Amino acid sequence: MNKTLFMFPGQGAQIPGMLHDLARSIPCQRWLDRASEALGEDVTALDTPDALKRTRAVQLCILIAGVACADWLIGQKAVPDFVSGLSIGAFPAAVTSGALGFDEAVRLVSLRGELMENACPEGYGLAAIGGLPERDIRPLVEAVNSPDDPVFLANFNAADQFVIAGSNDAMEEVMAEARQKGATKTDRLSVAVPSHCPLLDEAARKLADAIGKTAFRRPSIAYLSGSTGRVLWQPDRIADDLAFNMARPVRWADAMRSAYERGVRLAVEMPPGSVLTGLAKRVMEEGEAVSCQQQGLDTVLTLAKRLKTF
Repeated sequence: MNKTLFMFPGQGAQIPGMLHDLARSIPCQRWLDRASEALGEDVTALDTPDALKRTRAVQLCILIAGVACADWLIGQKAVPDFVSGLSIGAFPAAVTSGALGFDEAVRLVSLRGELMENACPEGYGLAAIGGLPERDIRPLVEAVNSPDDPVFLANFNAADQFVIAGSNDAMEEVMAEARQKGATKTDRLSVAVPSHCPLLDEAARKLADAIGKTAFRRPSIAYLSGSTGRVLWQPDRIADDLAFNMARPVRWADAMRSAYERGVRLAVEMPPGSVLTGLAKRVMEEGEAVSCQQQGLDTVLTLAKRLKTF
């Protein structure tokens, strides 16, 4: 039987007005109200261009949009067999799986965003490099990395698509060297935090303290870790995955291969993203990968019925 995966994007996918756009497409007011009550503020103010300059606002918007859209699809009987999220996307994945309550997730993500904002001074971030294999990228990163100008391999998105994290100067040097090697893509990402590397170890430990006081449950939908590519059922392992994924490399290519090997033939990316859809297509020799943001919810439901996934 064909299986379905819900994918939840990470930071960088944000779009101004994303919560307002979602509210016009599906009934999601109850999620906006619950998030606002949990935080003691109006979350619809978080998706303005100015607000989205802050990591906290971006991560909260991605959480709320992902949970609301997944809930609507499940209400239409499009129930996934697996959920997986990249970085902050792991939180709406955990909520959708049933492992973590929404209100608790909202408060944890608010803290996570603040911790990441304060983890490093200005002058740090992420950059994407495409068109080179790991054997060419890794030596470039290791040659540039230093205590004064750190840089690390952060995301392993595909066989020839990576993200590096670190200081602006170090990343620029790695990107320049990568272009000399023949890289087809060297782009700075709209993320001001050097995620998925040791620079966030301390922030991750602080988040772990808060997560340790939060109740987790065994999920009813398989939780596929974007950090390890493994399916996790134990509540304590899911809690650990959420606490420390900000400081651990992303193994998204491994997660997609794992999903495909387990029979996933429909991968659906929750709003506002579309990058994960392209990455899934590179792995799925059979089946479909679609983005709710690009293809629309009606298309998702049509494909699910055609592939007999529910």
